[in-house]
Amino acid sequence: MTRLSEGRCEACDAGAAPVVAEERERWLQEIPHWALVNLDTVPKLERVFKFENFIQALDFTNRVGALAEEQNHHPALLTEWGRVTVRWWTHKITNLHRNDFIMAARCDRLAPHD
Repeated sequence: MTRLSEGRCEACDAGAAPVVAEERERWLQEIPHWALVNLDTVPKLERVFKFENFIQALDFTNRVGALAEEQNHHPALLTEWGRVTVRWWTHKITNLHRNDFIMAARCDRLAPHD
């Protein structure tokens, strides 16, 4: 379990500072299965979780959705047969915030072990 996975999201407004490179690199070490991707010039955290079938993938999607509602921080989710792609970024700042790393770590706790 990582320290990030024990964190809680904080309210974030449009003026919030994005993570700096030093923080990003340190936190990525705590969530090694996540990739930093740039989509439409926006940095995002992305991970593909694999499952044995659609029902398991859908169950995971619903658990991530419940966590997102609880923390009031919502990802992009793509649910397919045997896989779920999760992307975290902070819409208000169009960048990455500590909240995104917390939620990525918490998603890892919801997933079956690798």
